[in-house]
Amino acid sequence: MTTKSLGGPLRGRLAVVTGGGGVIGKAICDVLAEKAAQVIVADINLATAEEGTFLMTKAAVQDMLAGGVTEGVVVNVSSLVAKTGWKGVCSYAASEAGIIGLTKTAALDLADKGIRCNAVLPGLTETPDQRFLTEEQKQDISSRVPLGRLAQPTEVADVVVFLCSPESSYMTGTAVEVTGGSAF
Repeated sequence: MTTKSLGGPLRGRLAVVTGGGGVIGKAICDVLAEKAAQVIVADINLATAEEGTFLMTKAAVQDMLAGGVTEGVVVNVSSLVAKTGWKGVCSYAASEAGIIGLTKTAALDLADKGIRCNAVLPGLTETPDQRFLTEEQKQDISSRVPLGRLAQPTEVADVVVFLCSPESSYMTGTAVEVTGGSAF
């Protein structure tokens, strides 16, 4: 995999969101479009989540710096599994945990350049990717979530919008859980 520019210097206030899968990524785009934000959402294949997130963050930051962006935001989408683990998904958990480390380190490296970097860690979210779960399994998982249900993609997107907004201007290096109180 090689790093490429996102299309040239990026200017003004800008947010770049990496990861999030198709459905959550679409929800993020829809919600951000309503807020008239300039945003790029990169859907990264699960098999290359950590490397893809690193390369997209690197490309975005290079283009932000080249364009003189002074209020940049990078939001990486990881998973609650990064903190809790989950039986049978060791490599996935390690990859998602790596995204948190990348996010925290990038936040330290980029703060003096006016670029904030945060991560969102969704719990199980109601998407077509959950089709492998039976209705019984979904109910079992939902019963262990204090709010009693799976997240909706727009609920994750709303947190991303907040992290991209001026209202979160003092947040960098954070990993925000969107889990309904769940710890799996």
